[in-house]
Amino acid sequence: MANRPHAVMFPYPAEGHIRPLMQLAKILYARGFYITFVNTEYIQERFVRSGSEFVKSHPADFRFETIPDGLPAHHGRTLKVDELSESLINNCPLHFDKLIDKLKHLQPDVPPVTCIISDGVLSFPQKTARKLRVPRVAFWTPSACGFSAYFFMPLLIDNGYIPLKDESCFTNGYMEQILTCIPGMPPLHVKDLPSFLQVTDRTKDYMFGYVKSEGQATLEADMVIINTFDELESPVLDAIRNRIPPLYTLGPLLHGAENNQNQIFDLSESIWSEETGCVKWLDGQEPSSVIYVCFGSITVISDEELVEFAWGLAASKQPFMWALRPDLIHGHSAVLPVEFLEKVKDRSFLVSWAPQMKVLSHPSVGGFLTHSGWNSTMESICAGVPMISWPFFAEQQTNRRFVSDVWKIGMEMHEVVRRENVENVVRRLMRGEEGQQMKKRIDRLRDASIRAVGKGGSSYNNMEEFVHELQKGLPNN
Repeated sequence: MANRPHAVMFPYPAEGHIRPLMQLAKILYARGFYITFVNTEYIQERFVRSGSEFVKSHPADFRFETIPDGLPAHHGRTLKVDELSESLINNCPLHFDKLIDKLKHLQPDVPPVTCIISDGVLSFPQKTARKLRVPRVAFWTPSACGFSAYFFMPLLIDNGYIPLKDESCFTNGYMEQILTCIPGMPPLHVKDLPSFLQVTDRTKDYMFGYVKSEGQATLEADMVIINTFDELESPVLDAIRNRIPPLYTLGPLLHGAENNQNQIFDLSESIWSEETGCVKWLDGQEPSSVIYVCFGSITVISDEELVEFAWGLAASKQPFMWALRPDLIHGHSAVLPVEFLEKVKDRSFLVSWAPQMKVLSHPSVGGFLTHSGWNSTMESICAGVPMISWPFFAEQQTNRRFVSDVWKIGMEMHEVVRRENVENVVRRLMRGEEGQQMKKRIDRLRDASIRAVGKGGSSYNNMEEFVHELQKGLPNN
């Protein structure tokens, strides 16, 4: 086994980060790599509880290891992302080093570690990689435009855009101010910056300093990965490529299953239990008639917002499928009005968690009301489904800007949820001329994404080069 490459992979412990790293892990495994995938203990328990077939059925040479995140069992984790991030930085480095030592002692059954691929917002494995004398790859799971906003935070600070001067900035029109100083980016409003940047006191807001520090730590990595493709974000990518270590755009990674025939690609990498029965309901709907509603794995909304979304969807008269996570409402389960459920029972389907790519790829689905997380945005592009953007946090605000105004493949919804606004934007997307034009544009991007990962495409060529670089130091290479 000595000449087999061995990648240790460590995602930030949240669904939207785990999934793309798992997709890359499967692709590397199909190319002959030995994989050690590191989860926090809490996340691994979630995988087990979800009934994940992959965790139960993974091959012996695709191993899972765990380290503690330093938080008590009852902690909300991604509901308190600042506390989670701080705990990871304070607790995980020592445990990660111990895990690497453990892997050394498992030789010769486990080959020597030849590279470490860690989340872009988890740079501490860089020191471990230096001690091992192996490359560390920074995998940034956001969009290139989202990463760029984090990376160029020092420039935004120097230009006085962030942090905000005081709370009045949220009400005095400052958030609408245009900034043009980020290389490669189109003009943005201040409100289009990631939410972690929209703070008034950088000394008290942990995430402001955290994403700034992790963005700059990218400069120390040996290689950088972003789950995008050149044709989608080329101006942004061109602006950052000459400023950071070698950058590989490998996306959309979800297409990896189509190009690497292996049974493990058919097994879900979600920490939520997927309800596959919803696909049967879609089979009975008219083509392009259903709007799919899902706000991702972290978004939390209020009871009032839930009710406004519900009655807006009802008033649109459009069939809809709505993924209602058990923790979508902070502190208790989402409860919809009985009269609403009665009104929409013949044209709705409610699930706690759906197999999203199967849903978006279904011919009955014609629109996607989304939080604009990067995985969801990429899946929507790959399925050719135009979007309605209602971002929650992080770089979702930046993705919204690109979806609505740069790529013009979706509509922006007002931050304050009103049922009449929900009704209006759903009707415009699903039945209006605007929606039809967006469908044409996103179909072209879908075709471009397929070409990117196909033989000779930009992401295909990047993957070939990336794998070759990782194999360089092996015997017989």
